[in-house]
Amino acid sequence: MQVVRTPSAARAITRVLPHPLGFVPTMGALHGGHLALIERARSENASLVVSIFVNPLQFGPGEDYEKYPRATERDAHMLEDAGVAVLYMPGVEEMYPSGFHTRIEPGEIGTLLEGAVRPGHFSGVAVAVAKLLHVVEPTTFYVGQKDAQQAAVLQALVRDLDIPVGMTVCATVRESDGLALSSRNAYLDEPQRRAAPSLYRALLAAREAIEQGYRDPGSVRAAALARIEEPLELEYLEIVDPTTFASQASIERPGLIVAAARAGRTRLIDNVLL
Repeated sequence: MQVVRTPSAARAITRVLPHPLGFVPTMGALHGGHLALIERARSENASLVVSIFVNPLQFGPGEDYEKYPRATERDAHMLEDAGVAVLYMPGVEEMYPSGFHTRIEPGEIGTLLEGAVRPGHFSGVAVAVAKLLHVVEPTTFYVGQKDAQQAAVLQALVRDLDIPVGMTVCATVRESDGLALSSRNAYLDEPQRRAAPSLYRALLAAREAIEQGYRDPGSVRAAALARIEEPLELEYLEIVDPTTFASQASIERPGLIVAAARAGRTRLIDNVLL
């Protein structure tokens, strides 16, 4: 596996790799969810590139940029074992050199739900991913369904900016108790970890209520809230259009049930398809 740190070095290598070329952008601290993306990408492409970049533009004031888990050496060994051809690992100075001011405005979807809680988050994600795609020039890149709103933002980014790349959204990978895998799960203490899967159970309860005929979003939310265990605190649970993330006033299909909860200082997000 080759490790490169600058756009020019990455571009020089990726352009001569056998194609089709798969790409998995990450922020490191790899877990089974990342490995599932990598396995899928490896099975569908002749070569695979993975990036690790903890992107400061997607962290707001008071968020955990400095404390975000970093395990670069461990990650590199995992990627090499997984058959990754190139690890692109730029620093902040390579991604955002002196004088860098460009931003990408994702539109209304960037102001809803996670965008409302974390202003500027999706703009920061869009900038970083656009830069990575222009450097790597993959055939297809792979993201996870757990970050469903982020995936919708990136689908719009690719479409609206005519970026010549395919995008595959892969199913959420979960622990045996249902908790969606996330690098931030490492922040949970023991009581929080025990309660954390109740967010997924709340989503399943909401979906079950809909399948049983409930059509009032308030009643669906009440069914979900009853499943949340302390010390988790539900921030939101909404039934949304899976493309625009606009809330559905009356429940329709296709739809996506999305939720966020707070466990102390750690936020958990999850979703299920309707």
